[in-house]
This record gives sequence, C-alpha cells and structure tokens, in this order.
Amino acid sequence: MHKFIRKLGEQVEAGAILSLTLEDRVRSRLRTTLDDGSEAGLFLERGTTLKHGDRIATEDGFVAEVHAAPETVSTVNCPDALQLARAAYHLGNRHVALEIAPQRLRYLHDHVLDDMIRGLGLAVIVEQAPFEPEPGAYGGHTHGHHHDH
Repeated sequence: MHKFIRKLGEQVEAGAILSLTLEDRVRSRLRTTLDDGSEAGLFLERGTTLKHGDRIATEDGFVAEVHAAPETVSTVNCPDALQLARAAYHLGNRHVALEIAPQRLRYLHDHVLDDMIRGLGLAVIVEQAPFEPEPGAYGGHTHGHHHDH
C-alpha cells in the first residue's frame, strides 16, 4: 500500500493519479485506491486540503497527482451576472460550498437548494462533474457540506 505523508509544493512528475471527491480531499486520514487500482492511504498533516492538480508523496518519494473526482453536483449556467450573483448570495447565505466560474455556479447536489435556485428563475442541471469550490475568504478550508439553519 502507498502511504502518502506529505503534500508537495512543486509540480513534479507523478507516477499515479488519485481521484477523490471533495469530502475525501479534505480528509487527512483516508484509506483509498489509486486510479490504477493499487491501495493507498493518506496520512497527511491535519487540516490539509487537497485540490485538483496537487501532488502528494510517500516517504520513499513516490508521487501521485490528485484529481477532483466526478460527483453529483448541481450546475447553474447563466449569462446574466446580476442574476448569477443573486444566486451566489443566497447559496452563500446558507454556507454552501460553491464553485464559481464565468457564467456558472456549481454546488454539491441538494434538491432543496435546487428548488430555491429555480425559484430565483434559474435552471439547474444535475450532473456528474468534478467539484472544486472556493476555499473561503479567510483562508479556511471547505467542509464539503452545507449547514441547515
């Protein structure tokens, strides 16, 4: 089993790919499988968050590249910046992890949030896609879930 113990700061060549969902990318301890099927474990410093493209290494120098695995997300595409900002405001007000791109918002699928966004006049597409949310304005990590208030 490959035991990954550190996140690398440089983009060195990787010998393997490790695809993880957001929930798994915020875990510092995890038993998992590399994309080639070999067993792996994360033994990273507490509080480590992995992003798509990050490199992690074992004690003996084996390197894997982290990929954001496809997961069930809700995607909102909208060319109207004001309407998209309004949707982002309402999602942010509910502490939802949110990926923001030009003319697009994406969050982990939640039918209640989808109904709220539709109520704002926007279409929601439920799909399988990689999810890479904003890290947070204060440099904190993303929980990968929302809180009901």
